[in-house]
Amino acid sequence: MEWLLHYYLFVIFVIGLIIGSFLNVVIARLPRMLNQAWTLQCYDYIQQKNPTESTQPYNLMVPRSHCPQCQQMIRAIDNIPILSFLFLKGRCRYCHTKISWRYPLTELITGLLSIAVAYRFGLTWQMPAALLLTWSLVALTQIDFNEQLLPDDIVLPMLWLGLLLNSQSLFTGLSNAVFGAVFGYLFLWGVYWLFKLVTHKEGMGYGDFKLLAMLGAWLGWQALPVIVLLSSLVGVIVGLSLIASKRLTREQPIPFGPYLAMAGWLSLMWGDKLMQLYFKSILNL
Repeated sequence: MEWLLHYYLFVIFVIGLIIGSFLNVVIARLPRMLNQAWTLQCYDYIQQKNPTESTQPYNLMVPRSHCPQCQQMIRAIDNIPILSFLFLKGRCRYCHTKISWRYPLTELITGLLSIAVAYRFGLTWQMPAALLLTWSLVALTQIDFNEQLLPDDIVLPMLWLGLLLNSQSLFTGLSNAVFGAVFGYLFLWGVYWLFKLVTHKEGMGYGDFKLLAMLGAWLGWQALPVIVLLSSLVGVIVGLSLIASKRLTREQPIPFGPYLAMAGWLSLMWGDKLMQLYFKSILNL
């Protein structure tokens, strides 16, 4: 029956590639959609018309994907995950402008993470839920890297979905999930205000509080120490490396959301083992 496992993982990989292609659209368009909405709200508040407002709809579906350089619509044959990029040698069919490697990498990473989730959880109700969480974390990671923004449009629905799923104890008990959401938010909220009182600077954004609350709602309060420790450790290592290589100055902000997302995904996959290792190391101190 080994061939069934291979077929199952292959199907999940293909689904992951397709979802990764859609996530590229979300990553590129959602921040712009939010900026347009915020701008419109500002003009509405001062009761003036936005002079740059377009009458053309702009959302995840409209307009169709097109080359940002020559504006030619991308045909379906040129939008096959990874394969089209390789066939076109990373360039637009029409104007030959280079296509960013970010697009096929997002598709590939999403496909590989999907395989890992499918193998870890098997044919259970946890598997589709874990896939949805994984795909959301991929989108949030890239948006925060690019824009230093963790959209409520993704974070808050996923937070409520985590609580709803755990009302049936899918990943943890409902009380653990509720306390996970509360403690996750309050912990980073407390760190934020402590840092601000000491340095008179803002060390992180409110989106980070909500993201940790979301992860707590999915994985329970017990996962929070491991998530915070892992994300902080990776964030410090990456930050110091960027400063040492002079690609970043001490004054430039570093988005913390991607490291929370990475640590959250690791906790989703191997949370029990990570918590055992964490508490074992604490006891041995």
